[in-house]
Amino acid sequence: MAQRGIREYEGKKILFDGLAKQLPSFKGKSEKLALVQPGTDPKRLVKDHPWLLKEKLVAKPDQLFGKRGKHGLLCLNADWKTAWKWISDRMNKTVTVGKTTGVLNTFMIEPFTPHKEDAEECYVAIRAYRDYDMVYLSNKGGIYVEENWEKVKETRVPILSSIADVKLNMPDFGKRAAQIEEFVKALYNVYAEGGFTYLEINPFTFSGDDIVPLDLVAKVDDTAAFECAKVWDGLEFPAAFGTTHTKEEDFIRSLDEKTGASLKLTVLNPKGRIWNMVAGGGASVIYADTVCDLGYSKELANYGEYSGDPSAEDTYQYARTVLDLMTREKGIKNKVLIIGGGIANFTDVAKTFTGIIKALNEYKAKLTEQKVKIYVRRGGPNYKEGLANMRKLGETLGVPIEVYGPETHMTSVVSMALGGKK
Repeated sequence: MAQRGIREYEGKKILFDGLAKQLPSFKGKSEKLALVQPGTDPKRLVKDHPWLLKEKLVAKPDQLFGKRGKHGLLCLNADWKTAWKWISDRMNKTVTVGKTTGVLNTFMIEPFTPHKEDAEECYVAIRAYRDYDMVYLSNKGGIYVEENWEKVKETRVPILSSIADVKLNMPDFGKRAAQIEEFVKALYNVYAEGGFTYLEINPFTFSGDDIVPLDLVAKVDDTAAFECAKVWDGLEFPAAFGTTHTKEEDFIRSLDEKTGASLKLTVLNPKGRIWNMVAGGGASVIYADTVCDLGYSKELANYGEYSGDPSAEDTYQYARTVLDLMTREKGIKNKVLIIGGGIANFTDVAKTFTGIIKALNEYKAKLTEQKVKIYVRRGGPNYKEGLANMRKLGETLGVPIEVYGPETHMTSVVSMALGGKK
């Protein structure tokens, strides 16, 4: 499982559509959200969203960072012309938020809800843990919720439990208590059905008798893409603020979207000498953590995994992408490629190794020229055949390949590849 941040715009569309099925006051709210990016035509935007000309508006960056109010990145109670000028003045501008510097290129517009900040801002969040979800509730939300964390009430929701059967630990919400409890339980249903791992609304407030979520932060489990395809409706996973996706990362992401398997790649340091090609999400964490524990974190080039029994062709495309990145920088000494993994449950090791071997042969000249050392460790269905094929490859590839089976621990292979602790 990989937890992926999503834009507030898309998070609110999922949220409002889900809440509308349970609470009548949320019907139509998902239609009053607008996204602005470079190239957005204001005339077309107004045509698609006529409410922009009729209501007071909020405009804000939508790029996976918080505390926008503290950094002066909120335009409140504005008409359309003011909101559009505010966005235009900041589009493609470089700003620093905390310790992160990046370019503003995505903004969200929604209706403005007037309220009293001190008296009418509440907080709710839901977070996934291993054996339960935790619901957090406070009657003191807003930008200072962290300073008032002692006011936050917590409720555990065991896995596979129904929120309807759970008694919420509620702060004092006065006459709105029953309404907020109904809202939070409906919110949890959206969270559970939408593949969320984290959902925070800070704050939510009130407009007359209606609850209004103002700012939202959300993460989803990207392995739920197939199950939640209808709910997500083409959901995108943008890069974190201050970072950009490489074309190789985008390519692997496109492969991942087209297959029932899982293919993930993040380039950490293109000039690093330690490259991992690991099967399994859990194993990928172990291999990366071991590299760091041994003192080589600055030399770790990538993080990623392939799993879910990908085809030989998908594995070939994944492997050649990693090898292409690995062999671009020619002046780096002692390069190591670790083709690792745990003991697979159903992934055909021999089949996936067929794709990897094809890619290794394709990059034979570059691997030989750069004197790359390769270490292989794997177990699972047909692993003996897969390991035998790797050993046979070692006779012709021109670079040393050390091959190990499940009798050798994953961390031991990493230690051998790197020569022990730094």
